[in-house]
Amino acid sequence: MDCSSSSELLESPECAYKLLFKAASFIPKSHYACFLLFSFIVYIYNFLDFHFFEDAFNGFRGSPVSLTYNPSSKIYQDVVSKCRILHGRVLTTPWLSSPHIQTTFLNFFGRPPTVTYRRQLYHATDGGTMALDWLLKSDVLGDGRFKDNSIHKDDMTPIVIIIPGLTSDSTSPYLKHLAWGTAKSGWNAVITNHRGLGGISVTSDCFYNAGWTEDIREVIHYLHREYTRAPLFVIGTSIGANILVKFLGEDGENIPIGGAVAICSPWDLLIGDRFISRKLVQKLYDRVLAIGLQGYAKLHETHYTRLANWEGIAKSRSIRDFDNHATCLVGKYETVDTFYRHCSSSSFVANVSVPLLCISALDDPVCTKEAIPWDECRVNKNIVLATTKHGGHLAFFEGPTASSLWWVRATCEFLSILSSSSHMHIQKKTKSTETCGSSSSFNQGPYLNVTDDGMVAAAAVGKELTSGVRKFQQTTLTTSDDSTSSEEEAIFVVNKESKKKTTNNHRATAKDNNTKQLEILSRMRQHFDRLVRKNKGSLWLLAYIAVLSTWPLLGTALHYIFKRKLKNPTPLLKS
Repeated sequence: MDCSSSSELLESPECAYKLLFKAASFIPKSHYACFLLFSFIVYIYNFLDFHFFEDAFNGFRGSPVSLTYNPSSKIYQDVVSKCRILHGRVLTTPWLSSPHIQTTFLNFFGRPPTVTYRRQLYHATDGGTMALDWLLKSDVLGDGRFKDNSIHKDDMTPIVIIIPGLTSDSTSPYLKHLAWGTAKSGWNAVITNHRGLGGISVTSDCFYNAGWTEDIREVIHYLHREYTRAPLFVIGTSIGANILVKFLGEDGENIPIGGAVAICSPWDLLIGDRFISRKLVQKLYDRVLAIGLQGYAKLHETHYTRLANWEGIAKSRSIRDFDNHATCLVGKYETVDTFYRHCSSSSFVANVSVPLLCISALDDPVCTKEAIPWDECRVNKNIVLATTKHGGHLAFFEGPTASSLWWVRATCEFLSILSSSSHMHIQKKTKSTETCGSSSSFNQGPYLNVTDDGMVAAAAVGKELTSGVRKFQQTTLTTSDDSTSSEEEAIFVVNKESKKKTTNNHRATAKDNNTKQLEILSRMRQHFDRLVRKNKGSLWLLAYIAVLSTWPLLGTALHYIFKRKLKNPTPLLKS
């Protein structure tokens, strides 16, 4: 068809397309290449959430820090209000102006300072082993005060306890930045590596997880006993921040630390699980973290093969898969969602009684801003929440050379001002001070185990025993929330049984027996009090049954012993 005339062009659309393609063929290929390159750059810019042009339009002044706090908070009025860094602006390194680039750069490069730790092995009460890596202020400032590579018992230098994130240990770049920053501020830093990390083997059947607070609880109380004059502060990062906030909420005012800082906490693990599997870029993080967890499991394959589903662990493609085949089985959680709900720190924010600074980036690609408990932080007078527009996950690189992390400077300034104020937390001891177990471990079952030192501990024994005790409770006894009344009833029954077994000819012996019985019962009551607070009476019920069932044998044995003593009086009595 001839498309030379205008009339034929109007009557035939095919002619128009032929002319269009002919015109396009005259455009140089280099122009097409430039167009494709430009389109690719725009796609990558949006895909990686770059904000370079946004910073440029603002004159590279950065964005202000948003602070959320209670209007009547003394922590804000007397501490945070004096923090110049928190009231300034945050400008991330221009050539790292993307949360994904910052997070990736931190993990692969990070530019950390050169540090040399002093390792201490801590053995937990359940047989587990943790590596405590110390960086003393003398290692950085070089004052030479600590000649024996140790801290004096009466030293008053504050100690900063650092809780790493998921699969991180003291060799991670961001932890080196933090340890160096705190030591340079004149404090002693100690990183509590999670079980099985830091080159330490797992020596028990307990593994850490996102809600495992036992280890940090033990370490804090241990350091408080060892260095009674040194103020303690705690900094949690990522999953370590979730563990920290959960621990603070569990123990309330009964904590021997002066203040705490939570950096990039996931807050709600269930929301975080939904977020990290939503988009392609988040799925990449999910896959990378799952590979890290598989590497951790590979180091301790012997334990995981026995306690978990090793085939499922090897095939895990996400964090949720790993938690389903490993964490839930080892930690005895029914489902993954149950584990996430139980271990999320957002449920414990209201009970935090320690001055707490929380720092999060709104563009965090791992811990979404959707999980931040804004209202809970605003209600609690002990918490100040600082959020930045940019920063990534644990990155916040600043300066043209990306040699420092903004949140490290902000953390050190906050703790420094807090330590010199009158708002440092002072521990208010309660009767449950000696109890090291978390509420979750006691709620799994009512089985009692008496240790060598006389303490009563609880362990899970399955649902059958629990249901049996509940049935017995419903049919034979009416329990009360008041543990004192239950104890008095038990003492009354025991005394009644003992009176039946006592004859009138041995009243003196019976009096001695009753005295010893009351001493034994008073000791039992102290131990049962600790467990009743955790179990709301279920453990007391089982103990009550145990006392009633074993008392006839115990009473008979005591009666037989004292009867023989009366028949064979000592020479002193004869005289």
